[in-house]
Amino acid sequence: MTSTEPRRGWLTPMRARSAGEQHRVATPLELFFDLCFVVAVAQAATPLHHDIAEGHVGHGLQSYLLVFFAIWWAWMNFTWFASAYDTDDDVYRITTFVQIAGALVLAAGVSSAFESGDYLGITVGYVIMRLAMVAQWLRAGRADEQRRATARIYAVGITLVQILWLTRLLLPEEWATPSFLVLVVCELLVPVLAERAPGGPTTWHAHHIAERYGLFTIIMLGEAVSAATIAIRTALDTGEQVSDLVAVAVAGLVIVFALWWLYFDRSAQGLLTSVRAGMLWGYGHYFIFAAAAAAGAGIAVKVDYDTHHAHISGVTAGYAVAVPVMVYLVFVWLLHIRPHQTGPMLFAYPAVAVLVLLAPFGPAPVVVIAGLLVALVAVNVIAGRRTPDRLESAV
Repeated sequence: MTSTEPRRGWLTPMRARSAGEQHRVATPLELFFDLCFVVAVAQAATPLHHDIAEGHVGHGLQSYLLVFFAIWWAWMNFTWFASAYDTDDDVYRITTFVQIAGALVLAAGVSSAFESGDYLGITVGYVIMRLAMVAQWLRAGRADEQRRATARIYAVGITLVQILWLTRLLLPEEWATPSFLVLVVCELLVPVLAERAPGGPTTWHAHHIAERYGLFTIIMLGEAVSAATIAIRTALDTGEQVSDLVAVAVAGLVIVFALWWLYFDRSAQGLLTSVRAGMLWGYGHYFIFAAAAAAGAGIAVKVDYDTHHAHISGVTAGYAVAVPVMVYLVFVWLLHIRPHQTGPMLFAYPAVAVLVLLAPFGPAPVVVIAGLLVALVAVNVIAGRRTPDRLESAV
């Protein structure tokens, strides 16, 4: 349903939408869904920032990646389902609200997960979101006869994995991480199996998916904007280390601007040419999203270091920014540049990623990283656009 169409009634048949639908854009409900997920993302990024600042880097990183998977996977499954089956009727809206409620329960459990390894709150919130998706898939299977097998595999697969997530809470603590990794693989396999069902894959819309991922990337980058704002506020409030904090704030904003530019410089729609390509592209965004949000946490760590509130070295503080920026660059290169770009751009991204990792060993690492990203944007503009886009030229 486009934004210009009238909303449907209480319950309408959930038939597959056309993959070639004209003017397919994100709906107000999808935007509201994303906005509510900001709470969960912020709850995950904040303890990451504090753990790194206190020197608990390994614990903070592991907890962050585990929590972020739950946030990303629930968001991703809703996004792809909505691209194929959004009816915008009353039942669909209420079911989506249940998913949002689950996201808020998950967010409330993040603190316990980081502090004591208690994943009860996160698991309950996650299961609420996923079981709401089961209800959606059952509706789709009832109305879409051609893809009924696909919908049922999704519904059964998701249900079985949620039972395993709840069972995991009963396992000994030493099994927590291995069992988590096994269940992650199970979650990732459900779409792979379902999309190969005899009735054919779901009819997700390439332009809509690219737009939805772009909007969520913006939300993740907003964490870094918030961190830069905190740096400026801290400088004004304390009157200490003003020059250092202003430099971090300005460099942080430049980093965010450059990361935005590099992601959105080319349309991703042309990359989503098949189910396999879509899955690889969609799954790979876990690292882009997680890195974008973690970059904000890294800037906050650098602010703590400059104000003498962090119990880490300057190199570690620099790496709190450098590592997520490097991961972001590598996966933007893998997903957006390598598939369709020739010439210097194939080497520019990896080269800058390596230099970013070296920046913490020098003075003013955040400023250096910002400078490197500006240089990459310049190369992207000059050399990247001069080289024909293989996908666009083939259309």
